[in-house]
Amino acid sequence: MIDLIEGLGVAGDAHAGVTVKHRSRVAKNPSTPNLRQVHLIHRELFDLVALAGYRVAPGQLGENITTAGLDLLGLPVGTRLRIGPVVLTVTGLRNPCEQINRFQPGLLKQVLRRTETGEVERLAGVMSIVSRGGAVRAGDPIAVERPPEPWFPLTPV
Repeated sequence: MIDLIEGLGVAGDAHAGVTVKHRSRVAKNPSTPNLRQVHLIHRELFDLVALAGYRVAPGQLGENITTAGLDLLGLPVGTRLRIGPVVLTVTGLRNPCEQINRFQPGLLKQVLRRTETGEVERLAGVMSIVSRGGAVRAGDPIAVERPPEPWFPLTPV
């Protein structure tokens, strides 16, 4: 179980707060709103990187919540995810960094790669803010509420 605090993030997490907590972002502007309070990764990513020989388990890439059967990367900005009493609002894509290679050398190229047309593809999950807090437990169903159209694709936050 994890406790999510409205407007802050995961209780006790280093990235919880109203403003950015990631070192590089704090260095640029410490008063920037924290759009990265909760990190979600789709379970299917672990299967994908396993095809390239990497073993990754839930929680090892810094995510707070692991989903299954949900196209996280295809959600539009502003999608609300209801998990039990909790409401998360999706803000954008996680932009993975070199630290992933410290976990397993070469893994960054598996989660941050280029398509055949040369576009950057970010596969390391999505970021969200806590719009309504509460406790989330393993196995809680996730209800997806897309925002009104027009929908905007996720970009790195």
